[in-house]
Amino acid sequence: MAEETTPALRVLRGTPTAEELAALVGVLLRRSAGPAPAAATRRSRWRASALPGSSLRVGPGAWRASGLPG
Repeated sequence: MAEETTPALRVLRGTPTAEELAALVGVLLRRSAGPAPAAATRRSRWRASALPGSSLRVGPGAWRASGLPG
């Protein structure tokens, strides 16, 4: 015995292609999932060195330390 289900989406005007309907369903599913989790962002030392107020070492060996990984 097959169950009858009511369609969750109904096209009222126009004749969308299967690809267009699939794209619409994908967008609606993504929006219903909630906000995307925040990506863990970490500033690189290279970028941080270009920003004002960066903590660069000053003194003997500073030029060598500037090129070494942190």
